[in-house]
Amino acid sequence: MDLAIIDQTKAGVNQYHQDLVRCVLDYAGKYLELPDDTEMSVTFMNNEEIHQYNKKYRGIDKPTDVISFAIEEDGDDPPVLPDELMDAELAKNIGDILVSVDIINSQAEYLGHSYERELGFLVVHGFLHLNGYDHMLGDAEEKEMFDLQREILDNYGLKR
Repeated sequence: MDLAIIDQTKAGVNQYHQDLVRCVLDYAGKYLELPDDTEMSVTFMNNEEIHQYNKKYRGIDKPTDVISFAIEEDGDDPPVLPDELMDAELAKNIGDILVSVDIINSQAEYLGHSYERELGFLVVHGFLHLNGYDHMLGDAEEKEMFDLQREILDNYGLKR
């Protein structure tokens, strides 16, 4: 997985937690059998910043824990590439995840599990959204997404 991690927080997200995100998402990518060169990004921010994204892009005037911006690829228009790249395999960028570090702390405390479990939960949740899973489409879709999310986290070792 080609993963870019951007830390916009004032306090900083430590290297251990950034490495955890890399490992969990790499594991999730292999679990879903994505190509190794799949690209995406995770941006850490505070509540004020994620609040602005939530308001602008979702019409919800409050902070949230995680937002996923999937890159939609429709097959209608072929890509405009130089001839030498037309036959090359190009990495697929699946999108971006925004995570509020403020909410990781508060939700982990509220739910009675570790910061690491909550961090893993949020990035896997966002990752599944980037890969077409959506718990808001109905009961069956919700069950499918949350079962898969729990399976990935449990098998990785981030159990509740």
